[in-house]
Amino acid sequence: MIKNKFIVIEGLEGAGKTSACIFIKKILKQKNIKNILLVRQPGSTLISEEIRHLIKKNFYNEEMVKETELLLMYAARVQLVQTIIVPALKNGIWVISDRHDLSSFAYQGGGLGIDKKFIIILKKFLFNNLDPDLTIYLDVLPEIGLKRVFKRNILDKIESRSLDFFYKTRKSYLKNIKLDNNSITINANMNIDSVNKNIKYQLLKWLQ
Repeated sequence: MIKNKFIVIEGLEGAGKTSACIFIKKILKQKNIKNILLVRQPGSTLISEEIRHLIKKNFYNEEMVKETELLLMYAARVQLVQTIIVPALKNGIWVISDRHDLSSFAYQGGGLGIDKKFIIILKKFLFNNLDPDLTIYLDVLPEIGLKRVFKRNILDKIESRSLDFFYKTRKSYLKNIKLDNNSITINANMNIDSVNKNIKYQLLKWLQ
């Protein structure tokens, strides 16, 4: 029996992370893995969901500074990690997370330009080296991802950012993923059936 794992799905807006999380859970169940928890970051606890709302809200009379955004992200994240993720992993439950702190290295680091060294300090202080067993990065071109987002809802503060912001964010993702030996990159520019086919192939290969 394979020991439980912490699997993280990363990518830009419109990459298909939520659908991928659900699909991966289905694959694991087919492998007779029954205890699986899906979470999202920021979110998945009452406190973290409130913080998520703050992060994504457009304040028309005040702009949230980038350091505030980063700290709020980690506040929501540490609440989820300490109250949900770590206890689940200790109890033998598989955890699939829609984002983890690689998102902050990409969005607040690459996109907003916050020094990577500061984010590393936050990560080490808060998570005691909790790293995913596997990160699946869904790589989508910003214009394709945003086109998908435009079709489904009113844009939040982060989704409303410039194309340049998302290109910087993607560049950071690609740079950091190359340094992660426990990662898989999936071309998410294709249709969902093709993306799912590649995810299944890579995940089953990893599970062997």
